[in-house]
Amino acid sequence: MTDLIVTNGAVLTMDPARPEAEALAIAEGRITAVGRRAEIERLAGPQTEMIDAGGGTVLPGFVESHLHLVLGGAELAHLQLTGVHGVEALTRAVQGFAAAHPERPLLMAQGGDYGLLDRPMTRQDLDAILPDRPFAITAPDHHTVWANTAALRAAGLLEGASMPHGHEVVMGADGRATGELREFEAFAPVIALGGEARLNLGIATGEEPSPWPDAAERAIDRAKIARGLAHCAAHGITSMVNMDGNRYTLELLRELQQAGGLTARIRVPFHFKPHMALADLARAEAMTRDFDDDWLACNFVKMFMDGVLDSGTAYRLDDYPDTPGWRSEPLFEPARFAEIATAADRMGLQIAVHAIGCGAVRTTLDGYAAARAANGPRDSRHRIEHIELIDRADIPRLAALGVVASLQPPHPPGAMDFPLQPTLDRIGRSRWPDAYLCRTLAEAGAPVVFASDWPVTDVSVLRGLQAALTRQPYAGGADERLTLAESLRAYTAGGAWANHRERLTGTLREGLAADLAILDGRLEACAPDSLGSLGVARTLCGGRTTHRSP
Repeated sequence: MTDLIVTNGAVLTMDPARPEAEALAIAEGRITAVGRRAEIERLAGPQTEMIDAGGGTVLPGFVESHLHLVLGGAELAHLQLTGVHGVEALTRAVQGFAAAHPERPLLMAQGGDYGLLDRPMTRQDLDAILPDRPFAITAPDHHTVWANTAALRAAGLLEGASMPHGHEVVMGADGRATGELREFEAFAPVIALGGEARLNLGIATGEEPSPWPDAAERAIDRAKIARGLAHCAAHGITSMVNMDGNRYTLELLRELQQAGGLTARIRVPFHFKPHMALADLARAEAMTRDFDDDWLACNFVKMFMDGVLDSGTAYRLDDYPDTPGWRSEPLFEPARFAEIATAADRMGLQIAVHAIGCGAVRTTLDGYAAARAANGPRDSRHRIEHIELIDRADIPRLAALGVVASLQPPHPPGAMDFPLQPTLDRIGRSRWPDAYLCRTLAEAGAPVVFASDWPVTDVSVLRGLQAALTRQPYAGGADERLTLAESLRAYTAGGAWANHRERLTGTLREGLAADLAILDGRLEACAPDSLGSLGVARTLCGGRTTHRSP
């Protein structure tokens, strides 16, 4: 019996054998037929629901290949500073938010870019706006937080604190914290003031909450994740790779699944941190064994090799142009990373490494090469996340090693919400041709997948597509845009393949999961600079409607 038929739309299947169709049929959460409208509509029975696509576009549900679902869901309730610039605008936004939320122990703002005040931001700047309540701003990249004095004092950081390698409470000449907190463990004590310490563990330390949260605490955390899931479903997302995690994250998602509230297929990694021992990979094996179905899975390890360019924590092979002698450092010593990668690869685990600077990219590639040399080649699909700067000699190595380039079209300065400065100055004009490569990597044979890194940027895939297709080259650089078809594949079939899910989702063909995004217009008829204005009329995951526009 046919449960659903989707008709009256342009069906872009991402299946090379049948790239376009007019309609499709669904039964028991799977696609049972794809073809011409008249043929498919004859499959309708008395109980079949007919979904009219309204002449819009029907696509495979989008695969979000790199996001932070738990953080994003929590941050939907924070003050959003995208587009806010200057002291006056910041003051209005913060004071209005503070007045609307007198009960909050911490006022948290998101998306304050590094040039927000046109100078380095300090606790004194924030004190002038809000002196009497803990208040902090997270940079868009989520690698820096600026906190006022009240927040620093409440978090025990005002006089400084010892931090793991790569994490820093920046100190001033007066012997006190300046307010700038670099990397996750430095600002985790501030985040904890707002009651989100449990949810932050997956990215901050990779450890589990102790004591284990009770039912009431888990309900609070599940509600934040559910908000994030609903937000993603509204953008047509049906699969996602969560890039921070621990067992607690998976347990919360399982509880949502058991209650019928899981609206996307999610992989959650074991987050391996520098302080961990090789034996801790056994935790990844246990998570992989305990979570392994079509909706929830682990089977991969996430690591950070460096930080970000704007704060000078991305590891480079050359000096930062404004700081001679400074290149930053890798978070994992190269030989140790090679040892970890070899062990994880031997266990059959996929590896995903955040590597933004060209030094971090090379160190990661060297580790993957060591793993292949030790274990032999296999269909590992190991990944590098971001690759914002790469040495030309390393470009062909991705294809040679079978490494996935996981890229974010909204990230290049000027492409979407991020301003050109100060990032381009931090990179240095001579390196602009090596920054934010996409077509160059694809033409060199690297598998390329797209994502948002939400909440670092807007999770909207359609805005991401617009950024991918309208981005302008930097001086001396090539046009790094892919075509619309290539970009769509990077958000659908390519993402599913990189996620080892190509036999489940990513294309619209018989036998695969009924994961669909129905747009309210014809994608191929839309001008590239208007793609972000298209809406998602309906999202289905496993044949179930997870979002429907009003």
